[in-house]
Amino acid sequence: MSGRLKLAACFSIYFLACAGIASAQQQVIGGAPEALNMKLVGTSDLQARSAYQPTIHHQGDRWIAYIGHHGGSDEIPAPVNLQTGKAEPNGTSIVDVTDPSQPRYLRHLPGQEGKYEAGGAQMVRICDGKALPKGDRNAVYMLRTFGGAAHEIWNVADPANPVLVTRIAGLKDTHKNWWECDTGIAFLVSGAPDWRTRRMTQVYDLSDPAHPQKIRDFGLPGQEPGSTGAVPTELHGPISTGPSGNRVYFGYGTNKGGILQIVDREKLLDGPREPTPDNLRIPEIARLTMSAFNGAHTVFPMPGMPIAEFAKDKDGQTRDIVMIVNEAILNECNEPRQMVWFADVTVEKAPMMISNYTVPEASGSFCSRGGRFGAHSSNESMAPVFYKKMAFIAFFNAGVRALDIGDPYHPVEVGYFIPAITAATDKRCVKIDGQDRCKVAIQTNNVETDERGYIYIVDRANTGLHILELTGPARAVAGIQ
Repeated sequence: MSGRLKLAACFSIYFLACAGIASAQQQVIGGAPEALNMKLVGTSDLQARSAYQPTIHHQGDRWIAYIGHHGGSDEIPAPVNLQTGKAEPNGTSIVDVTDPSQPRYLRHLPGQEGKYEAGGAQMVRICDGKALPKGDRNAVYMLRTFGGAAHEIWNVADPANPVLVTRIAGLKDTHKNWWECDTGIAFLVSGAPDWRTRRMTQVYDLSDPAHPQKIRDFGLPGQEPGSTGAVPTELHGPISTGPSGNRVYFGYGTNKGGILQIVDREKLLDGPREPTPDNLRIPEIARLTMSAFNGAHTVFPMPGMPIAEFAKDKDGQTRDIVMIVNEAILNECNEPRQMVWFADVTVEKAPMMISNYTVPEASGSFCSRGGRFGAHSSNESMAPVFYKKMAFIAFFNAGVRALDIGDPYHPVEVGYFIPAITAATDKRCVKIDGQDRCKVAIQTNNVETDERGYIYIVDRANTGLHILELTGPARAVAGIQ
């Protein structure tokens, strides 16, 4: 048995041995987190604001976490900012994590008024001005959504004192963007007023953030203005490999009707821009249409992965892989299971699923814990410390799961961390015989990593930020000393 398979077997035995204990656990305020091969380094309560995207940026001699928030709740539409003493709509938290054991809250930058998905400033990306072709070399730029109405760019060179640079307004349902710092090209997820879908792509040149230049609108044929018939499922988010890879991977759908679309980046940027059905088809290389049961929240490319099992084969020793993460939407398992899938796209015209992963429900009685159970998102950093070796998946009430993906045909869970609930953790409800039944549970929403090897998870139910590191055998899988 190979070393990797021995490790997998070890984890499987440990996991099964602990399953009965985990299923009996009930989270209580002040209780201990549940963990395997991951440990807590530091926390920030993020002023008890529902959190979405964390982005970690090495800024001079500091490390800064920029964290996007959903809008407020029915009970607390605008939490109090303890730094100012004023109620503020949820927006962006800016936290110094240079010392991850002692995160230092620097600033809350309010977002759009509104509750849940309608407010806040969920998405955030960061580019240094010196990296952008036409940026101010002394600036650090933060691209964020403003509720669902706009995209904004701020100068956060002084992260405690952001300065608004520009706003792209007149939109609806803006969401999960991608920004190439070396070129300035941004793929903005927008709701354009004349398109037939809630979310599509607007491609912008943000190489000079003070002067955004729109390149084109893009989506699936049938979503464009003036089309008829059924409307294809909406966009959730893209990831680009930039000029060198010349690919953009688009994920459509969240918890149903998912599509992975593989697009030629050069044709997308330089092709005909009028959004006719034929013009929208020109950049597309291929699609992988998923089951009606599952969507595509995050599509994470990992080209050129060497596969040890195929090392002696004449062809195909390396494969191009895309990890597809679905999003659970409904509380207490009132939908098909949302999971993680791995697609081999080496032959781009014929992408195929090769494996999948989910947390076993019985290992923690997750369907009855309250809130959502199922996959949501993965880390998106391509820093060498974890890229193509490990992936971290936010799994709502099952916390964050650490996967060994060295062999994407056989992904193996090697660790997990489920934070303890706090007095700030919000309830989640389902209707039973017309009445709300509510439970308090962790809702690990999004995850990111940094080049140092720290893992950052944020909670949808107001439990804040948790900074983690790997321990034991999981640390060995990543090759961290």
